[in-house]
Amino acid sequence: MAGMVLLVCCSWAVLLCLSVQAYENLALHQPAWQSSTLWSYRGAERAVDGLYTDLWWGGVQCAASDDYQTTAEWRVDLGGVRSIHHIVIQYATNNRVWDENNYYTQFFLGFSVYISNTTNKEDGVLCFRDTKYTRATIPNPVNITCPYHGRYVIYYNNRTHWPYPEGYSGDARIRLCEVEVYGCPSPGYYGENCSLECPQHCQDGYCDIVEGTCSGCAHRYIGPRCQKDCPEGLYGSKCSQNCSMTCGDPGRCDIMTGHCNGGCQVGWTGAMCEKAFWCLH
Repeated sequence: MAGMVLLVCCSWAVLLCLSVQAYENLALHQPAWQSSTLWSYRGAERAVDGLYTDLWWGGVQCAASDDYQTTAEWRVDLGGVRSIHHIVIQYATNNRVWDENNYYTQFFLGFSVYISNTTNKEDGVLCFRDTKYTRATIPNPVNITCPYHGRYVIYYNNRTHWPYPEGYSGDARIRLCEVEVYGCPSPGYYGENCSLECPQHCQDGYCDIVEGTCSGCAHRYIGPRCQKDCPEGLYGSKCSQNCSMTCGDPGRCDIMTGHCNGGCQVGWTGAMCEKAFWCLH
């Protein structure tokens, strides 16, 4: 479904080869779980075993859940928080042409993909939800761009709210032959070969896997790459807090804590000169 290394070669008197390493499949051979299993040899691990030459759901290369369920859930544990770029899902076809007449299109429709740091999909982000595909248009395999950070990739489908859209099955079933999660094994790196280090002051060390921009900044820094100090008069997370006007030097403070560096104006005390007091003579 996706190659690991691409060799680009050009010849003009000499042969020049450029090796371009693609993102790594982070899901391969990782622990997997599903909400139910239809016969033991169709367990969740079949969808991350790297095998998908036989797309018959009843074989030994696809994960399958019980029939006639209202919900079906599958997930893979990447072993830690990872930086994800895209996800490729190969659904069972029974080794037949994938079109509107294929029996399994009806079970694929309406699926969702989540990325979470826990096993609960509600704790994570919704990466994709199918609301527009039909039996004639749903692709297989499907490639989903999903540039987020997380530990668990969760596939979910349900048939809980009748009436269902046209073409949908009456029950939820897992028939996953392979799920590949491509990205960088360390969340602190970005770029197609995962060789570029995220900017120093990104929050939690995370950055966009393509552009290297930060999703948030550590205290006192702002900017797409968190490379700028807070402007004078501001401090804290996202430089969103105003320094106290009762500082000895009004509107100037420590950009990390907000504490007044030059003491307080007359009549004020406290680290941020936030407490008023009166002297009686």
